[in-house]
Amino acid sequence: MALFQRAPRTPEEAAAYKPLDIGPDKVLEMDEDQWYAEIYRGDSVPQLTVRAVLGGSALGFLLAFTNLYVGLKTGWGLGVAITACILAYALWNVLGKAGLAKAPLTILETNCLQSTASSAGYATGGTFVSAIAALLMLSATPEHPEGQHLPWYVLIGWTVFLGALGTVMAIPMKRNMINHEKLKFPSGTAAAVTLQSLYSEGADAIAKARALMWAAAAGAIFPLILELQVLPQRFAESLGRKSLLPGDSQIFDWLPAIGSHLKDGELIPNKPSDWTMVFDNNPVMIAAGALVGLRIAIYMTLAGLGLAYVLGPMGYEAEWTNAAGETIRAASQPYKAWKEIGIWLGVPIMLSSGLLSFAMQWKTIVRALRGLGAGSGSQDELILKTEVPFSWFGWGTVISGTGVVWVAHTFFEVPWHYGALAVAMTFFLALVACRATGESDITPVGAMGKIMQLTYGVLIPQSVTANLMTASITASAAGSSADLLNDLKSGYLLGANPRRQFVAQFMGIFAGTLATVTGFFLLVPDATVLNGVGTHAPKFPAPAAQAWKAVAEVFKNGLENMHPMHQQAIVWGLALGVVMVLLERFLPKARPWLPSATGIGLGLILPFQYPLSMLIGAFIAWGWQKRNPESSEKFMIPIAAGIIAGVSILGVIVAVLNNLVLG
Repeated sequence: MALFQRAPRTPEEAAAYKPLDIGPDKVLEMDEDQWYAEIYRGDSVPQLTVRAVLGGSALGFLLAFTNLYVGLKTGWGLGVAITACILAYALWNVLGKAGLAKAPLTILETNCLQSTASSAGYATGGTFVSAIAALLMLSATPEHPEGQHLPWYVLIGWTVFLGALGTVMAIPMKRNMINHEKLKFPSGTAAAVTLQSLYSEGADAIAKARALMWAAAAGAIFPLILELQVLPQRFAESLGRKSLLPGDSQIFDWLPAIGSHLKDGELIPNKPSDWTMVFDNNPVMIAAGALVGLRIAIYMTLAGLGLAYVLGPMGYEAEWTNAAGETIRAASQPYKAWKEIGIWLGVPIMLSSGLLSFAMQWKTIVRALRGLGAGSGSQDELILKTEVPFSWFGWGTVISGTGVVWVAHTFFEVPWHYGALAVAMTFFLALVACRATGESDITPVGAMGKIMQLTYGVLIPQSVTANLMTASITASAAGSSADLLNDLKSGYLLGANPRRQFVAQFMGIFAGTLATVTGFFLLVPDATVLNGVGTHAPKFPAPAAQAWKAVAEVFKNGLENMHPMHQQAIVWGLALGVVMVLLERFLPKARPWLPSATGIGLGLILPFQYPLSMLIGAFIAWGWQKRNPESSEKFMIPIAAGIIAGVSILGVIVAVLNNLVLG
């Protein structure tokens, strides 16, 4: 099989490869033999072309900045497959009308393009918003608050090896989960349905793409006016900023606040802004809230209010005399409450709820282990030519796994045998995570990482670095495996060649690595961006990294050496997380009104302005859906995704200008 196929050279030639008349909903019910007989498009339909891979790499490069930006803000990663489908279809139409493209992309080329873009924009960046960011925060000291970045070549090697490991690990899972068991993989199915509708309703696709582009253009304005440091020094000193407008507004300071604090030796009353109760002038979290939904956003905001008016003041007043006879407060300043107090309640809530939710899927775990290697069936020549060879899994795991173990040993203090154990454990945890994705569309990478953190907290309790980076192996690989299977599901529903799509997915790793490593250095020049400076909250609170860092520190220092209020918060948090999961399990009809463990946990970790913005976005989306469901379904995702893309991509450009030109 030649690596690349020839792309269509004329519109007439491209039209010969139009989509099938059978929709993805019908394909979902077919068995493997029926799929090969009626759906598989054969090896001659253009799919893996140079233009598809290059286009997907370029698009994924830009979308990777989006996920890095949003991940450092909220701890979430946003799937980019549907966005990539819409953008690729629309941009190629524009190029065709401008005479720059000889022929439109076929539907299978667009599917390959979105696989490459998804791999680059989503699957390779998870470690930067969790383990890598946590490691940078831990490297900061009072004497050196900037911390120490890992060398760029270490980050590149680590990201490439992890991306490759997760991608090849999905190979033995594909045929069983997709061909035989026909797991739905909702995101992959949605991408296939989107592609089918794009190619059958061109006007509708162009309208969605136009909405996305206009939203991106609007979002791009905000980094220019809120972050670009263009004001002369004399204005900057009087205004307290170098940007045209402030990043947040203290519009709540007319409200009452709890307590008081010392400033320049004088005791002054607290204002709501001292507890991070401000309004974020950047709309990116409003757009994210429209995608997250009302339930999580409401409980995030309620938790933030509870932190400002209950938990934070309690922590500020709590004192503790340590073994050295020093009197220590739980939180030395009001603005630190979200980090020094909230994190010790929020992280345990998310930890216990995530692990218990995962454990309660024991049937999924059993099916995953039973299904391993159950890809039996007719091994005829056609199947052997189209499915990804098992030898690619063997050699790929050996090469990428060896690379991961070598980097972990050389730079992260992980002994060789423990590194090999981490890779072996990762396969089984990724297997379970992929099945959970196929059944529920939720990839429990957080739970997978925490399982590894707990394991290595026992095996190597004194090494925070080893604890974080072994967990990074599992979380990153599980994310890459699930992303590949989602994309292969999309291709399966459209009749694509899985081997060619695998190659497209694998090639996206390199563009994604380049984008995320570059973007991380530009957005996070030092640890103060993550930890904050003085009385200012951090620009990127990195809640996922905060959670990983907290778990690692518990194993390093021991629970007995923590502030008593922190210890109590951990116990209460673990208990509350369990209760919330059990309530959802035994009262399923009441779930829309029950407390969200994710929402409350994040609300206790994030500065207040982020939950508030997400609540505004969620209410806008809810109101739009109630008022005009058809319009909401058509334009909500493109507009929200466009705002996020515009803000984050221009945010990276502005960071470059601030650091390299204006700095």
